[in-house]
Amino acid sequence: MKQDIAPAQLRAARALVDWSREKLAAETGTTTRTLARLEAGETIPRASTITAIRKALEAAGVEFIPQNGGGPGVRLKEVSCG
Repeated sequence: MKQDIAPAQLRAARALVDWSREKLAAETGTTTRTLARLEAGETIPRASTITAIRKALEAAGVEFIPQNGGGPGVRLKEVSCG
C-alpha cells in the first residue's frame, strides 16, 4: 500500500493545529505508539488508519499538499470571512 501522507507531513500537520499525539490518537481511535511509528517512518499505515488521520486533521483546518515538484507539504486552510 502506498502511504499518502509522509511522516514529515504528519508531524507538521500536528504542529500546525497544536495537537499532541494523545489528542490525535483520541480523535482517530489509534494509539500514540502507532502515531510515533508513522511519524518516524517505521511503518506503513492501514488504509483505514491513514483515512482517519487525514479526516481528523483536515477537520481541524489542515490542508495536505501533494508531491508537486517541490515535495509534499501541509498548510492551514484559508478561512473566509463573511
